[in-house]
Amino acid sequence: GSGMPMKSTAQVSVPATSGNVGPGFDVLGLALELRDTVSVVVNDEPGVRVRVSGEGAASLPTDESHLVARVLLEGLETLGVEVTGVDIHCENRIPQGKGLGSSAAAIVAGLSLAQLLVEDEIDLAWILEQATAYEGHPDNAAACIYGGLTLAWSAQGQGAQSLVVLPEVKPVVAIPGEALLTEKARGLLPESVPLADAAFNAGRTGLVIIGLTQDISVLLEATDDKLHQGYRRDAYPNSLQLVEDLRSAGIPACISGAGPAVLALTVSSTTDLAQRIVSEANFKAMPVDVSAQGIVAE
Repeated sequence: GSGMPMKSTAQVSVPATSGNVGPGFDVLGLALELRDTVSVVVNDEPGVRVRVSGEGAASLPTDESHLVARVLLEGLETLGVEVTGVDIHCENRIPQGKGLGSSAAAIVAGLSLAQLLVEDEIDLAWILEQATAYEGHPDNAAACIYGGLTLAWSAQGQGAQSLVVLPEVKPVVAIPGEALLTEKARGLLPESVPLADAAFNAGRTGLVIIGLTQDISVLLEATDDKLHQGYRRDAYPNSLQLVEDLRSAGIPACISGAGPAVLALTVSSTTDLAQRIVSEANFKAMPVDVSAQGIVAE
């Protein structure tokens, strides 16, 4: 490159995401209309300065160790551009460390900003490839990039398909006070699982897609899982109890991503009941729409 980006400013917003969506471990993701807005200004003053408002403002770093900054700079390097100084502003609405894709959002934002500074438009497939390399699994990143319900695949060949979710689906996210590191949650998973459990999850993963896109009546059965939630019970006992309480009331529910947030898939007639069950469990109930769009360049 020329050593200088073609544009000096860019801004994107990226949605929260709920990974797995029950049985779809590491492959399904749902984008939620709860967005972080990130902007960058490239200038001649050396160094990286990050300003964070909203979620994580008190705890996130404000220098080049901030995830958005790190990814942005590496992204620019990959695109053949070096910069002297950048000012980044993050307006965060996605809760941090709760299983709502805050790190995927940061990674996708950094990559999007890098591309917007250099290219005329965003190459979503490139962002997915780069983001998956950072995250190790594509489910949150894919939903964050493409919006809606996404089915992602990786290893030999890679891609994602985004599907439009039925308008009657009204997610309610239940957010506990404590956070959970994804690494800790992943560490509790076994190396291998019984074949019958794998087949159970394969069937339910197909069923979740049908439930969210064609026929909501199957969602309670569809959101069942035998591959990850039970093994992680010790990491989030209260969350799993809440999932069970919601399901006992007939409301499709699962752990959001690696937890400890819980995703309830309500319809207008069950939203109030779900919020009541969530509040009684001392979680914060947050009704949030499905986001049909992923990355929005602003």
